[in-house]
Amino acid sequence: MKTKIKICGLSTEATIDAAIEAGADYIGLVHFPKSPRHVSLERATEIRQYAGQRIKTVLLLVNASPESTGQVIADVKPDVVQFHGSETPEWLKLVQDNSGLEIWKALGVKDKPTLAKSSRYVGAADRLLFDAPAQALPGGTGTSFDWSLLAGHDHQVDWGLAGGLDPDNVADALNATQAPLVDVSSGVESAPGVKDVDRIVAFCQAVRDYDASK
Repeated sequence: MKTKIKICGLSTEATIDAAIEAGADYIGLVHFPKSPRHVSLERATEIRQYAGQRIKTVLLLVNASPESTGQVIADVKPDVVQFHGSETPEWLKLVQDNSGLEIWKALGVKDKPTLAKSSRYVGAADRLLFDAPAQALPGGTGTSFDWSLLAGHDHQVDWGLAGGLDPDNVADALNATQAPLVDVSSGVESAPGVKDVDRIVAFCQAVRDYDASK
């Protein structure tokens, strides 16, 4: 089975081209001012238009107001909206019903009970992204969590793995979890918010090498 790849936090045409050429399935645009990967509404719209239909675009929001959420979805026209804050299942379902878009929700994994709470999002999220617990920022911190927590978990929603992944450890992460999707951000950067084309290529190649070994 081909593992899906998302390269998150892109902000330039060159890195979009690199992700597409390397075989990624999704690019992520972060619209959250506190993040070093933040792109303005205008820039997110430009990037989305540049990517076009060559790759699916994920718009990442963190505790955005209803008005802001509606505006950014209308302007950017993403394929997927990813929520990375304390958004409730009820809010996700409302956005899902009104936008008709695919909805993802990132969840910080501390322990097994935290993981069990993911069942609340059945019917409200199309995919859950299991990530390291939130710190000063809700994601993109380069921190991983204990992948063994996912062992034997009964996934009731499509899912993916995030948090601290990079070209050197993604194969180990996949061996440990058999994740159907991997999501990388800081692990393909040369500095916070600065994507490295060579690391994007290396990450995608590492995933494809893992797929070929199975």
